Amino acid sequence: MDSGEDLYGEAERAVDTRADALWDVALRLHRCPEIAYQEHAAARLLGDELRAGGFEVTTGVAGMPTAFVARGGAASRPGVALLMEYDALPGLGHACGHNLIAAAGLGAALAAREVAGAAGTVLAVGSPAEESGGGKVALATAGVFDDVDAALMVHPGVRDQTWAPLTAQAQVRVRFYGRSAHPTGNPGEGVDALAALVETFTMLGALGRRFPPGSHVQGIVTQGGVATNIVPDLAEGLFGCRGLTVDALADVIGDVTRSARAAAAFLGAQVEVERVGTGYEHFRNSEPLAARFAQHIRRAGRVLQEPPAGTFLGSSDIGDVSGRVPAIHPFLAIMDADSSDHTAPFAEAAASERGRRAMLDGAKALACLAVDTLTSAEVREEAWRFFHEHEPVAATGR
Repeated sequence: MDSGEDLYGEAERAVDTRADALWDVALRLHRCPEIAYQEHAAARLLGDELRAGGFEVTTGVAGMPTAFVARGGAASRPGVALLMEYDALPGLGHACGHNLIAAAGLGAALAAREVAGAAGTVLAVGSPAEESGGGKVALATAGVFDDVDAALMVHPGVRDQTWAPLTAQAQVRVRFYGRSAHPTGNPGEGVDALAALVETFTMLGALGRRFPPGSHVQGIVTQGGVATNIVPDLAEGLFGCRGLTVDALADVIGDVTRSARAAAAFLGAQVEVERVGTGYEHFRNSEPLAARFAQHIRRAGRVLQEPPAGTFLGSSDIGDVSGRVPAIHPFLAIMDADSSDHTAPFAEAAASERGRRAMLDGAKALACLAVDTLTSAEVREEAWRFFHEHEPVAATGR
């Protein structure tokens, strides 16, 4: 068996030999952005590349036509999963850089199978709809990650940092039923459903000032009446709720529910509160694996930092994976720190030379970490021990 350093060199060279091909994949995805659950060309392109690299590809996983699992290697355990995202944002294309995530995961999976496939199983997991829908939630529920020891991915960003402070997230729909009337002819007979919704926003605005770090509510009005001379008998709002942990998220959802019920009782309306979709769990960082990733990518000249205090980067379905298996989600900068993703300039950066460097640096470090996972029982045991012993403290504040 080669030494660890020898295997790292082999893994990095395996990525380097594919550098132009991987960049071509990233650019092809960038030129043809596909939104959630419509990533047919992306899934086909990535699946074909993996088949050519010796993987057995299963499509339509978890009932999603654009999801796939590619399996390579010689044994079922140990196992490592390399995650690929490839959905785009409506109107903005790859303004979150998922084309780079896909290419980095592809390169890492091909290199890991080539170098250490005899030691275990390499899964390349194609996960659609990260931006809207949560493909990884369905994949995790379907058991895709049940037989792996680590789930690895890298994300482009505006800083080189070790992990992502990603919060738990869910959407809540609030629907008020009132009674229509003429606002001047017979106002006393009306029950204003929209007024109840507005009062809910007001109460949540006051409550929000005492939310703990990482908790947040953002609401929109989806129905609010049909004419100004009719008291609305139906009003509906959709509230995006976030919490630093799943427990903190439950508190936020409870605040939305109590506020809506109080507004309904005060104004004499009826109210329905329902959670929409599955939502995302918060991300649980595997510190041992993240530290190893940081060591590997240092060879490319990147020094990863901890996330700035008090920053929260939204939510992602990687959270649901990290609750089942040790996982990492580091960020590699393709723009400066005063920039942001989900913007047109970020989409441009995802097809830039800086984006290419981040993709290749990430692919090499992921491949080396995958080799660690497959070849070292000590690495696996340390990751699982941390997973079982370290749960983030629920920051409910209540």
